[in-house]
Amino acid sequence: MTTPKPACPHGNHLPHACHCCPDGAWHQQLSVSRRDFLATAAVGGAVLSGLSWASLAHAADEIPAPPPRQPLKVFPVLVWDKPQPAPMTSWRNWGGIHTAEVAAEEVARITGELNEIARSADFPVQCAKVASVHDVKLVADDPELQAADVVIVYGAGIGVDAAKDFGKDVILFQRHRSGPVYLQYEIVSPRFLRQHTDAPALRHIHFDDVVTDRPDELTWRLRALCGLKNSRSSRIMCIGGPGAWAQPEGVVPALVKKIWNMDLQTVTYEDLDKLIAEARADAKTVALAKQRAEAYLALPGTTLETKRDFVDNCFLLDHVFRRIMREADCRAITIQGCMSTIMPKSLTTACLTLSTLNDDGFLAFCESDFVVIPSGILMANISNLPVFLNDPTYPHDHVITLAHCTGPRKMNGKTLDPARIVTHFESDYGAAPKVEMPKGQVVTNIAPDFKSERWMGLLARIVDAPFLPICRDQIDVEYDVPDQVVAERMPGFHWMTAYGDHTKELGYALRRVGIAWDNLSAGGLT
Repeated sequence: MTTPKPACPHGNHLPHACHCCPDGAWHQQLSVSRRDFLATAAVGGAVLSGLSWASLAHAADEIPAPPPRQPLKVFPVLVWDKPQPAPMTSWRNWGGIHTAEVAAEEVARITGELNEIARSADFPVQCAKVASVHDVKLVADDPELQAADVVIVYGAGIGVDAAKDFGKDVILFQRHRSGPVYLQYEIVSPRFLRQHTDAPALRHIHFDDVVTDRPDELTWRLRALCGLKNSRSSRIMCIGGPGAWAQPEGVVPALVKKIWNMDLQTVTYEDLDKLIAEARADAKTVALAKQRAEAYLALPGTTLETKRDFVDNCFLLDHVFRRIMREADCRAITIQGCMSTIMPKSLTTACLTLSTLNDDGFLAFCESDFVVIPSGILMANISNLPVFLNDPTYPHDHVITLAHCTGPRKMNGKTLDPARIVTHFESDYGAAPKVEMPKGQVVTNIAPDFKSERWMGLLARIVDAPFLPICRDQIDVEYDVPDQVVAERMPGFHWMTAYGDHTKELGYALRRVGIAWDNLSAGGLT
């Protein structure tokens, strides 16, 4: 007798599959033993087990908030020459800083500029006291330099070369019109970047690490490096383990570990089921979930178009996830099997839960797709805004539709977009936000490739937020790139979207992890 093939929970028969269980991935989950699953789940991390609601809810009245981003530590150093006059010789290099008095004035100017950057920055940054030396090698052993993430070399003099050996990110600042002209304005390219050759000679310091006159050009680079710092080695809670859309088991999580050193911590569905049951049996937790649901539905621009119980259950799940993340000391969470697998356990869908977590500053993703999740973590850490993981469609007439059921409402980081709370589309069950993202909003889109070698970038503008029979959060975005170029260059599957233009920062950060930034909108939007 032939054993029938298992069916996808959405009615598809393998090897055919719906978008949530591509290429038989659902069947792979069914056939993997618990031992093999835990071994796979622990790629780059560990299985977080032995949890109980009693241990997690020891401060039941508190609603856990995400941990803050770590500050970027900056070490600034002014390099200047102190030449001695000698008759009938070329006794000084180019530049206007050749005395201790002028150098002190320059240190004060640099300090003021950095203080203003730190005061106005939308990212955490800490600047050490400005060092003033004739050669950067003199600060190589400085404890503050050793603790720094990035060194800014103010190249008024000749002695900058040792900066290439610091093992740090290095930005070279030089003056043309903003103060006394710097020597490096003349020689930073041939002497330092090209090391007396015709080609770039330094693997980790490039032409885009040179800034002339403008502190605002320092700011966006520091923003990129702060985002990168907070993305590398970050910990992500993986409900059901890490995965990757349509990719061989374990391959992409291993890449994520190799490239990003991310710590992928797993909570099994068996343990999650136990936690949800214990939380549901806790009258105080249930009352808090209902209270939060009531407050959420009372928010301006919020319309309920599904059963209220689904919303209550989403906030109970939200509370469980927050407690797990606090226990693991992490800000990010993702769900493997986020459709039918979680529904019988949570008695709702996770869509609204992921949306509310993102609105409050967590990083919450469906599908546990680690092809795209690193791009969301990086863009969120750069922009300090929620990001929207979505399914792209096919480009046509300079428009592409992006859709999913987990869209954040606070995409600008400040105010909530209006939303209808409806069912999840494929199941017609649970609670999902249909967010009305505003027309005219500029968005950055990232399309990562399956091999973690190239991320496509596309700047676009929202032109519609329709209500087609597809995933509930949906936007039509318009771009200035030829459709054929977009179609031919878009890799992978899932995209990541954020309000605003973050293309410069993304490219600057990605170079440091060896991923090519294929920015189709390098000229911006017209």
